[in-house]
Amino acid sequence: MDMVHILEAQLDFVERTNPSGKPTVQGYNIINGQLTSASDGSTFESRNPGWLDDVVGVFPQSTRSDVSDALAAARQAFAAWAATPAPTRGQIIGNMGRLLIEHKDAIVALETREIGKTLKESAGSVQEAIDTCLFFQSEGRRLYGQTVNSELPNKELFTYRRPLGVCGIINACNFPAAVPFWKMIPAIMCGNTCVWKSPQDAPMLSFALARIMHQAGLPDGVINLVHGKGSGAGQYLIDAVDEGKVNKISFTGSTEVGKMIGEVCGRNLVSCSLELGGKNPLVVMPSADLDNAVEGAYWAGFGTAGQRCTSLGNLIVHESIYDEFLERFMAKVKSTRIGDSLRHDNVLYGPMLSEKYANDFLKGVEMCKEDGATHLFGKGRIQSDNAPENFLGVAEEGVYMWPHVFVDVDESMRCFHEEIFGPAVTIVKATSFEHALHLANASPYGLSSSIYTNDRMEAYQYKIGIKAGMTSINNSTTGAEAHLPFGGVKGSGNGTRESGIWVIEAYSYWHAVNDELSGKLQLAQMDVDEIEMVEAQIDWTQLA
Repeated sequence: MDMVHILEAQLDFVERTNPSGKPTVQGYNIINGQLTSASDGSTFESRNPGWLDDVVGVFPQSTRSDVSDALAAARQAFAAWAATPAPTRGQIIGNMGRLLIEHKDAIVALETREIGKTLKESAGSVQEAIDTCLFFQSEGRRLYGQTVNSELPNKELFTYRRPLGVCGIINACNFPAAVPFWKMIPAIMCGNTCVWKSPQDAPMLSFALARIMHQAGLPDGVINLVHGKGSGAGQYLIDAVDEGKVNKISFTGSTEVGKMIGEVCGRNLVSCSLELGGKNPLVVMPSADLDNAVEGAYWAGFGTAGQRCTSLGNLIVHESIYDEFLERFMAKVKSTRIGDSLRHDNVLYGPMLSEKYANDFLKGVEMCKEDGATHLFGKGRIQSDNAPENFLGVAEEGVYMWPHVFVDVDESMRCFHEEIFGPAVTIVKATSFEHALHLANASPYGLSSSIYTNDRMEAYQYKIGIKAGMTSINNSTTGAEAHLPFGGVKGSGNGTRESGIWVIEAYSYWHAVNDELSGKLQLAQMDVDEIEMVEAQIDWTQLA
């Protein structure tokens, strides 16, 4: 295909018959506003994990040359975009939010088709992208610096926020609308340009969102989209840090890959934002409303089939209520409705995000068994001959998993410490509040956390004692809002944050300016008049 500008191109379709009756889209990279194929012509397919024979789209397997072209386009666009008034940049971002509102239903259905999330959850992901746009459209009018008083006469001091340059954006596929907007919207609001490597399992949604961004008035080259594997296009983008072509990397994914990216950025003194894994603890204390705690733990563990970085990891229950809580919790687990929400109503979760995520999850289940944890519930991958009572549909059509529960878990086990990305909860018994807090802090992660208690002192001690980036009191471990900082500590990240005004720090640097008006050289610290103290003959002890 000859290069066509994104605003002039209609959707292209691949001739094939899908069992869903829906079309297969021919996807492209978007480089400098042009639709392009891979330089070597290679492609890959995006398949619906709830109906594997349904091919959503065919996309370029980007080469190193393609990524280099995208970086060059971003570099070329940077000067003009950085010089664009921040309120104007905000207006374009606002347009993006309004277009997402206009096309929300279609985008939600596409997200569900491509990654298998329920329609309700996909709607939440898209709404988060909308909220991010509507929040940051006005931040363009609040990209404040300061005026600072000088210690010298006839001099003015100022601070300004400046953009970093070209940002490499890499996000996971579980929140393919919300997370890239968390990253790119503040990035471009600050005046940066971006090269976005789409998730391999969500290229179609990324392609649609990038087209909406350009429809909103985004100039060519400000956001460039490339598709491909993490080991391909993603690695090429990281390699470009060593080549001096990237000024910022923002990555959401595994801790292992995040550490590698941090090393590359560190040796080049390049800023990176790393939002990584979690083994998120949820504590239930005797004073808690047990029904509320069960609902929160159930959702945190099995919503999105447990495929959130904030999903429940270790469920820590006080021994005095352990049996009663477990009975209620297991009743909820056994009632779980699972299926494709495009075809069935009121399902809690759908398929795994892809075959790869399914295989990795099953390895995590085997780890729990090898550790000696008691396997209370769950039978691995759902098949027609072993389906749970409330599974809807034909199991072999997609990648569906049972909900899994393991009990008798303790600190000596790998499954206590390692993230299991999928519908599995490990349950730990605590003997006291102090023990529960210790257990909550004992994993190498520190992303999200939660406690259910109606004892205000316990709630206070938990929120000041927990080592986590986020804590909920009487709510689940999941959930984020566009105006609240999102991120973790320890193995969950490098301290940077997504969302809210705090994320601006990640995509700008402070520029200090001193404006000398005196017409002569004045030296700070050296030319400052020294003020001598005056002796006073007063005995202050007379007043004591």
